Amino acid sequence: MNPLPPPERSSSQRSFTPGASNPALLSTSEDSFAELAAACSDCRCCGLVEGRQQVVVSRGNPAARLMVIGEGPGAQEDAQGLPFVGRAGQLLDQMLASVAIDSNRDAYICNVVKCRPPDNRKPSAEEMAACTPWLERQIHLVDPPVILLAGATAMQGVLGIKGGITRLRGQWRQGSGPVLGGRWLLPIFHPSYLLRNPSREQGSPKWLTWQDLQDVRRRLDQLAA
Repeated sequence: MNPLPPPERSSSQRSFTPGASNPALLSTSEDSFAELAAACSDCRCCGLVEGRQQVVVSRGNPAARLMVIGEGPGAQEDAQGLPFVGRAGQLLDQMLASVAIDSNRDAYICNVVKCRPPDNRKPSAEEMAACTPWLERQIHLVDPPVILLAGATAMQGVLGIKGGITRLRGQWRQGSGPVLGGRWLLPIFHPSYLLRNPSREQGSPKWLTWQDLQDVRRRLDQLAA
């Protein structure tokens, strides 16, 4: 099995551009997820390779109708090789379960970047650009009708919108182009932000996220009808 070739290196910011990667490189064979994981492990397109323990590609169901995209791996994710397994990941699982979404069965979970940034800092524009083709391939392979963008970095990496998660969370956007076309995307607060803001009072970030996830449940049910 020949691994997929690595994405081209970028020296400047490139927001998520539907179809920016070469469609000919998007394998549709039954081994394509294994190929993607192998190719990500071999990737040397940015400096994050120097400090990583493992490449963190995904967890969950590759046939899920819901994809959750976060920022990047933290220390526990880097150690285990799986995204969202620390405290923020546990909270994410609980939040999804509250609207009858099992994170292992009903969701495919990944990040904008696949390697841990040092000290859990935000990924740079170059690092996000280097990982964009991997994320495009994941979206192509999973083919989810609904995508959750967890936090401002995911929103920037996928939609090219900087900041403004408080203003834009809960607002559905329909994607366009060969990669995002026809998909519904919803920015939400990142679980790590909710850990720092634990109040559940009406209008709090946790309360707003609960409203957003109920909306996600309704959207999935509507699409399945």
